[in-house]
Amino acid sequence: MDTSASTLTAPAANLEWSDSLCTGDARMDDTHQEFVSMLNELLATPPARQLPLYRAFIDHTVEHFAQEERWMVATGFAPDNCHASHHATILETMRAVVDHFEQGDTDIINRLAEALAEWFPQHAASMDAGLALHLKEVGFDTRTETLADPGKVRPASMSGCGSVTCS
Repeated sequence: MDTSASTLTAPAANLEWSDSLCTGDARMDDTHQEFVSMLNELLATPPARQLPLYRAFIDHTVEHFAQEERWMVATGFAPDNCHASHHATILETMRAVVDHFEQGDTDIINRLAEALAEWFPQHAASMDAGLALHLKEVGFDTRTETLADPGKVRPASMSGCGSVTCS
């Protein structure tokens, strides 16, 4: 019996939702909880049944990132800011996984899901928490996607990632 790492797949660890993943914005946190739930569902699904769930996860992530990017542009970020560029890189990778899976690499969805479970906490704690703080500071309501005082925002004046350590 072949017991090499390439033929055995250990159950993947879930990404547990916790307060450490909260950004301080309820709508963003709701979207993030959905992301984590879908990610965990993928990790718990046998590879032969993952592709439909994975496609739904991509669709959710496209909207998740588009939502944040709308908020960024509405509150003074340049459309090509580094946070949005980071999102684009993640989505490009996620889309490429479909082709690899369809070509026979049936463990690739698990590998990407595990990588996303490792990536997401840092992204949420830095870029997304910083964005949530910025949104609060400028008076942007994420539920209505409106600014209390549009005069507080200079359009396309920010090119950083939105992180608490980046402008």
